[in-house]
Amino acid sequence: MQAFEYYSPTKLVFGLGCIKDKLSAEIKARGYHKVLLTYGGGSIKRNGLYDLVKSELTAAGCAIFELSGIEPNPRVTSVDAGAAMCKEHGIDLVLAVGGGSTMDASKAICAAACYNGPAWDLVLDGSKIKAALPLFTINTIAATGSEYDNAGVITNWDTKEKLPIGSPLLWPQVSFLDPSLTYTVPAIQTVAGSCDMMSHFFEAYFVRDLSPIAQGLIEAAERIAITYTPKALQEPTNYEARAKLLWASTLGCNGIACLGSSATIFPCHAIEHEVSAYYDITHGIGLAIITPRLLRFWLEKDPTVAPRYVDLATNIFGLRRDDYESEEALIEAGLKALEDFYASLGVPSGLSKLGVGSEHFAAMAEHIKTHWIASFDYCYVPMTNEDIVTVLDRSL
Repeated sequence: MQAFEYYSPTKLVFGLGCIKDKLSAEIKARGYHKVLLTYGGGSIKRNGLYDLVKSELTAAGCAIFELSGIEPNPRVTSVDAGAAMCKEHGIDLVLAVGGGSTMDASKAICAAACYNGPAWDLVLDGSKIKAALPLFTINTIAATGSEYDNAGVITNWDTKEKLPIGSPLLWPQVSFLDPSLTYTVPAIQTVAGSCDMMSHFFEAYFVRDLSPIAQGLIEAAERIAITYTPKALQEPTNYEARAKLLWASTLGCNGIACLGSSATIFPCHAIEHEVSAYYDITHGIGLAIITPRLLRFWLEKDPTVAPRYVDLATNIFGLRRDDYESEEALIEAGLKALEDFYASLGVPSGLSKLGVGSEHFAAMAEHIKTHWIASFDYCYVPMTNEDIVTVLDRSL
């Protein structure tokens, strides 16, 4: 077991109908009066959530300002626009309603609203974040876990960069999680969300020193994704399926699944962020395509990591050792089970199906080693630039 420190100041409010009366109560208890309401493409207006939130904000006596249209891979331009609104109107609370993109952008807005300069400065150097506005979130998809962590990922389309922003000041104060709000999520986004969640846990699973408690949590979360994602697709209003997926995803990115283990440094995420910075593809889908290729590459490069792949096969996919003539056959069956699961959800067979080409792979690898160096020098199997390009080529 590795030494660790852990701190999570976010209050979670989970359950059916958990927003009504409780959102206004939490706001009034903290004395907020001017709220910036942030959201994406408008689905919250179609499903009635927008009206509920506005009613709660009115009940709390708040003046409401809105920033809509936050992109799926949130742009720094949206962050700058939100920060400018906060400064202009004296905003004292940001309320993010939506998925990971809205929550990530809102964290950056909270920081940039208290900074005299462009928001991208804070992405490039988180030490410049000296203050931040408070943040509430209402999550509408089981995916990123951004409702329960202190970081986000922001895209600069001009420079083709997609990089993290993080600070202890960016934990949400209160996050509301009503599984029924995920009923209307389109099937492809349900799939992408589950794939993103699975990747968060795989990033914490394939580490050199894995705490047994963390291992059990991760394996349980992966089994939940494998079992309940198909159920949620077949029965979109199945509350138990949606609730289990939402709670599992909430625990995926805030460090709980890493406690006592080696540091989790997100190499698969780093690779996918490079791809989506150039091609603006759906994050979770990109992760699902890259993950099996990365796992196969690691095993090929360093066969001593094989025991963890046995755990994948037996503890996550429920395969029996006695049914296979060798450990190699068992591992291959486990990896095939992962690939088959992604395929069963409709994940494309390769990045080329999403319009990705290989022309930028060398530049991506170079940029990765500049901004994510720890992810590749200290990951499960250390990787060179050439290794990264190989994984990308195999992912086409």
